[in-house]
Amino acid sequence: MTGPSRPAPVWRKRTTAAEWLQWLCWAALAAFFVWCWQVMNRNTIWAFALDAPSQGAQLVARAFPPRWDYAGQLMGPLWDTINIATLGTLLGSVLSVPVAFLAASNTTPSAAFLRPLALLVIVASRSINSLIWALVLVVIFGPGLLAGILAIALRSIGFISKLIYEAIEEIDEGQVEAVRATGAGTAQLLDYAVVPQVLPTFMGVTVFRWDINIRESAILGLVGAGGIGMQLQSSLNMLAWSQVSVIFALILATVFLSEWVSAKVRHAIL
Repeated sequence: MTGPSRPAPVWRKRTTAAEWLQWLCWAALAAFFVWCWQVMNRNTIWAFALDAPSQGAQLVARAFPPRWDYAGQLMGPLWDTINIATLGTLLGSVLSVPVAFLAASNTTPSAAFLRPLALLVIVASRSINSLIWALVLVVIFGPGLLAGILAIALRSIGFISKLIYEAIEEIDEGQVEAVRATGAGTAQLLDYAVVPQVLPTFMGVTVFRWDINIRESAILGLVGAGGIGMQLQSSLNMLAWSQVSVIFALILATVFLSEWVSAKVRHAIL
């Protein structure tokens, strides 16, 4: 005689302990949301928040029609903004090259000291917004384009270096070994085996960063770092909303143009 048949095992996606852990995580997330909501409401005046739609509508009404004759006075500051983005990107890309080679595990001369130092530079550059860089540099160098250019450059180093050093670590080592087999030295290995593989990525990333910097440089003038942002700050201080709408329109058109140029150049490179 055969014994009683065992029930067929039932497949479960998670164990009982995993399900309880999932519910605890959801409960913790809900509690965190409630706490954040209380912190947000602590200094919120809801009468102002409820009145925001009508205030926004009045602001838009004051901004139209735009004062298009003011656009002629913005060409110089707009050109300064483009120069800030371009020169800052060029300076940042030049400084990014040695940082990227020091940060890449397969090209750094010192994995114990120089590589962590380069990674620290990358993290510090990416962690601090360009507006904060500009605030500090305006205090050091004074208001003007130089502070804006340096702020864009310091912000760009982390972005470009990170993508370049990752590209360096992903190169085809077969090409490196082939060049090394000819008796090439370290400089020749970099020149003939590493740089040709990384150069398209470097150029594409640099153009992409320039596109981003066009947008970021447009607001650096709010802290005195030159460009069209200074005109925007002046118009905001005077409550000249018809001028503000013209500035916004020019910034939007410039960003659209930079997007188009960036896409065309990166398509041609890559």
